[in-house]
Amino acid sequence: MEPVRQGHAGIVDLLDRVLDKGLILNADLIISLAGVPLIAVSLRAAIASVETMAKYGMMRELISLPQENPR
Repeated sequence: MEPVRQGHAGIVDLLDRVLDKGLILNADLIISLAGVPLIAVSLRAAIASVETMAKYGMMRELISLPQENPR
């Protein structure tokens, strides 16, 4: 499957896509001076809408969505 470009996409389209599908960031950064590592940063983040996080089972202890009524 080849990616298809569909005209112009704006920041709203990007934000909608990120909230709908989710985005995972995983980064490690080491700042060194003269070859000596001084500061290390490890970043792990998930960005998505509350509905998407609940769908994938993330942060269930913090998110309490109303239960659907089976009829």
